[in-house]
Amino acid sequence: MKSQFWNRISTSVLLGALACAVVSCRSMHASVKRGWRPLFNGSSTNGWQMTGPGAFKLENGELVTHGGMGLFWYAREKFGDCRIRVMFQPTSSHDNSGVFVRIPEPPTNEWFAVHHGYEVQIENNGDEWHRTGCLYSISQAKNVVHARVNEWNLMLITLEGNRTRVEVNGKLVTDFTEGDPVPPRTKDYEPERGPRPLSGYIGLQNHDIEQRVHFKEVSVAPLR
Repeated sequence: MKSQFWNRISTSVLLGALACAVVSCRSMHASVKRGWRPLFNGSSTNGWQMTGPGAFKLENGELVTHGGMGLFWYAREKFGDCRIRVMFQPTSSHDNSGVFVRIPEPPTNEWFAVHHGYEVQIENNGDEWHRTGCLYSISQAKNVVHARVNEWNLMLITLEGNRTRVEVNGKLVTDFTEGDPVPPRTKDYEPERGPRPLSGYIGLQNHDIEQRVHFKEVSVAPLR
């Protein structure tokens, strides 16, 4: 009788432990699912493609802009209703680059993303429509943020329906929804006006031969 009693106790304890393990695994899986997924992790450019002149070179675990103007874009999937985290470092106060979102189709040239997606600008010397954290010539900076030179800066882009928000180093720069007022297009290199898709490809810009902007992380995560 005692043996049967202790066997039942042991079985109950074992089943309880297994149940806890299953719950723990599910919790861990949910946590991973909610967490950040790297598109660039410092060791590989698998899934990325270059369009246009110049290159992004992998140097010491970082993507570095060379030449241009070109577009380095992630070709494996489109992204919408998500958060995008980018760690970038200008090496000069005049450096110029950008992060593209909502690119509707695989770009056939370097200008396709400019005119059909949105460029989140990286450049400290433009006006309030053409500077770091703005949707280039589309959204007016809510806060003027200077990207720190030779230091890592954090850009957080949130895509939620037709709304695009951008924070740089913890400060909100852009909160733009399709239909918000947009200034007239005055230069041929400014993006064409018009709505962008709810989801699209992500890309990075190498602007020209004099620029050296480093990127050490491009990650995505669900909104919730």
